[in-house]
Amino acid sequence: MRPVTEQEIRASFVNCSKGDAKRLSVPRDLSERPWDDLDFLGWRDMSAPDRSYLVAERGDGLVGVALRFPSQQRGFLHRGMCTLCLTTHPGSGVSLMTARRAGKPGREGNSVGVYMCTDLACSLYVRGIKAPEPGGRFRESLSLDEQIARTHGKIAAFLDKVIGDARGAGAAGA
Repeated sequence: MRPVTEQEIRASFVNCSKGDAKRLSVPRDLSERPWDDLDFLGWRDMSAPDRSYLVAERGDGLVGVALRFPSQQRGFLHRGMCTLCLTTHPGSGVSLMTARRAGKPGREGNSVGVYMCTDLACSLYVRGIKAPEPGGRFRESLSLDEQIARTHGKIAAFLDKVIGDARGAGAAGA
C-alpha cells in the first residue's frame, strides 16, 4: 500500500457521514507505518473500544470503512481464524467486525461482517513480520505472493459487500 495522509483517509470513508469521518480517530504514527508491507491500513479507535477502521486501495482510489465489533469477546480457550489472512488466534484475537453498508442500505440498518484479526495486523501476519501465538499460522503450499494476492482478494470482496450499489457515493452517500 502507498503511504496515505490523514486527509486522504478521512475522505475515503464510504459508510459514515462526512462529519463522522472528520471526528474519527486517525493514527498519529502514519509516517512510521510499514507501508510496503501493508495490504490495508487498519487501526482500533482507543477512545471507542468497539470501533475499528480499515482503509484499502482500490482501482478507483481509497476506500475506508468504519467497523464495529462486540465488546464482549469469547473465552481464551477458543481459537478463531481470520477470514482475510487465515491466521488463528486464541480467545479475543479474532473478532466479528461489522460494517454498515454504504448508501441507502446502510441508512436502512443493513451491515456485513467478516471475522478478522482484532489487532488488524493481517498483512504483517501473512508476511511473517508479526508472529501470532504458537500454531497461529498454518504452513501453506502457496507462495508468499499468492498468499498476499488471496488476502487482497478477500479484502476486495468484503469492500464490495460494503459498497454494494452505492459505488462512487463516498462518505456523503452514507
